[in-house]
Amino acid sequence: MTKPFEFYFDFVSPYSFIAHKEIKKLEKKESIKIKYNPILLGGLHNLHGIKAPAFIPAKAKFMIKDCKLASEKNKTKFKFNSYFPIKTLNLMRGTFVAQEDEVKSFYIDKIFNAIWEDGLNMNDQNIVDKIIKNMDINPKTFFLRTSTLNIKNMLKKKTDEAFAKGIFGAPTFLVNNKIFWGQDRLEFAITEASK
Repeated sequence: MTKPFEFYFDFVSPYSFIAHKEIKKLEKKESIKIKYNPILLGGLHNLHGIKAPAFIPAKAKFMIKDCKLASEKNKTKFKFNSYFPIKTLNLMRGTFVAQEDEVKSFYIDKIFNAIWEDGLNMNDQNIVDKIIKNMDINPKTFFLRTSTLNIKNMLKKKTDEAFAKGIFGAPTFLVNNKIFWGQDRLEFAITEASK
């Protein structure tokens, strides 16, 4: 039995998607409990003064190949989104609305799949609204809630907390105050959580 640990993610990160899929597989096999912490990766990068890999041509090119490699290794259905980078601010805020409505896990799964399995243009609000509606959620009401000060502050607080803990990217696992960065560090996080 492992101790609960934390997973910091943003839907914009393909590596967060790959980690999410691995977590889902592990949760079926093992008794692990992972707390999902939504952050705004762009905001976190700004706090650290980091330029995102997507905006460095050589890294962006490498990332496409690397994600394909990682997803194939893990036997994860994956399609690099041709609309990348996706503007995820409202989608990440939506995680807190979904949490209030007790559909957080369902919402996270559907949004990740729309971006990284189906390759949908989640920069198009009409497409996003359709995805939300397919979850039996009223998109208009949902996104009105994402614009409330309370919800905005929740995402900002989580991002600021991540920065304060020394987290600089996504996905990141936090176990016993130790940082494990990258989807390929999940096994190390589980080992640490088993101590």
